[in-house]
Amino acid sequence: MNKSELIASLSEETAFSKKDVARVIDSFTRIVERTLKKGEKVSLTGFGSFWISMRPARNGINPATKKRISLPAVNVPRFKTGKNLRKTVRAVKIG
Repeated sequence: MNKSELIASLSEETAFSKKDVARVIDSFTRIVERTLKKGEKVSLTGFGSFWISMRPARNGINPATKKRISLPAVNVPRFKTGKNLRKTVRAVKIG
């Protein structure tokens, strides 16, 4: 499911216009980004949590030249599923 499909599904389920749903989704993503940028955690009970984790500096290899390179420490977003989402996904039969 992509963003436009999510907007359509939410619009059908809630009876809000697609335009209103799109604004809510855009606002949600901006708020999550802003909160993470401040170093704070975003938790949605039952769904999951977003937070920032630091990946330490490390050595790597440039695949094109095979030369060793030094990769700097970086902050990366993380997501851990909540109990309800994890339980729902485990019950799904694939294939």
